[in-house]
This record gives sequence, structure tokens and C-alpha cells, in this order.
Amino acid sequence: MVAGCLRYTIKYCNRGSCVKRLLIIVAVIFAVIFGGSLLKKDSKTSTADAKPTNHTVGSGTTGVVVKEYADFQCPGCGAFFPTLKEIKEKYKDKITFQFVHFPLSQIHQNALSAHRAAEAASNQGKFWEMHDLLYTNQNAWSRSTTIAKDLEVYAKELNLDIEKYRTEYTSSLTNSIIQADIKTGQELKVTGTPTFFIDGKKIEDNNSISTVATFSAAIDAAIAAKAGQAATPSQ
Repeated sequence: MVAGCLRYTIKYCNRGSCVKRLLIIVAVIFAVIFGGSLLKKDSKTSTADAKPTNHTVGSGTTGVVVKEYADFQCPGCGAFFPTLKEIKEKYKDKITFQFVHFPLSQIHQNALSAHRAAEAASNQGKFWEMHDLLYTNQNAWSRSTTIAKDLEVYAKELNLDIEKYRTEYTSSLTNSIIQADIKTGQELKVTGTPTFFIDGKKIEDNNSISTVATFSAAIDAAIAAKAGQAATPSQ
């Protein structure tokens, strides 16, 4: 396309202004080609060190970790939110609960934006607060056509530094961090949300842990198994 524009200019420009116009075109081409390369280089530099997140809550005294791969726009994740809130409170002195970004952007148009908002809030120590707001208000923002503006309302509600929040929300590094989380899920064959792992074991049927009672039973079993392993002397 750039070459085509250049040929068009050479063919139709007047002699008096041709050189000047050509110089302008060449300058633009140079900026596009080399400027773009510099931007790509800068992007690689800023995102190369992106590592998966470690959003955890709970003291984890038993060594059991409950890991959730989730999408903030996923209705199923939203349905699990009240149950998980009770579970985290009930087991806060026993287990570690970990949230991992896994937005399904192909079917949830605002998911990635919501995850960026949570990650931006995380940089100001408010990940879990934003996490809760996003799920509590899921129906309000899920179909928004002004998603960045709507999510900023929650940032203000949390008294975040808005300029810093905006910078992190639009940062390429933020996207790379989320992608790093997604990659860990893909390596574990995660294909949907929510997907849970209790002490490393994938829960194949979420219906088996859909209530506080059944989720608690699964955690208690993992704690007992962990304790049994610790009590068994090595051969």
C-alpha cells in the first residue's frame, strides 16, 4: 500500500513541487517502517519479563491450595462468587485461595477489559476489592459499550489514583501478565471457566462443589489427604 502511494505521487505530481512532495512521502514511509520497528522493540522490552500472577488470600497453614481459573464476565463464575466468598472466609486460616486470570474474550467482549481493571487495581493493593466489585456488578458492565469509562467508576469507588490506574489499565505489560496467566491454564488443559484445582487436582464436575457444603467437603478431604501424606514416613 505504501509503495502504491509512492508510485501514485511520482506519476501525478507537478515538477515544481515533486521533489518536496517526494521528500515528505519518504519521511512518512521511514517513520512508519522504522518507527513501527522501534515500537515493537519497546513493546518486547516492556513485556518480556511478564510472569503469571500470584493473587492469593488465606494463611495456608495446611498447605492446601484452591486455585480458580476464572473470567470476570462468565455467568458461571458469577454464580460461584457467593459460594467462594463463604469458602474463603471459612477456610482463611487453613488454605490458600488463588485466582488466575482466564478471560474468554472470544465469547465475552468485555472480559479482558475487566481483567485489566483488576490487574491495574492490584498495582495499588486493591485486587480483591476490585475482584468483588466486578462480580457484584457483573450484570451492570457485561454488555457495556463504554466499558473503560464504566470500570473507572469502580476504580474511583476504591479511591485509586486514577491517573496511575489509567496507565496500568492501558499498559501492554498488563495485557502480557494476563496472557501469562492464560498460558498456565492452557498448559493445564483449562478450556472453560470456572475451572478449579484443589491441591493440584482438577475438579472435573463443578456440580460436585456447587454449594458451600460440597465445596467444604472437597477441601476437607484434601486437607486430610495432605495431613496423611505428612504423617507417612518416607521409605
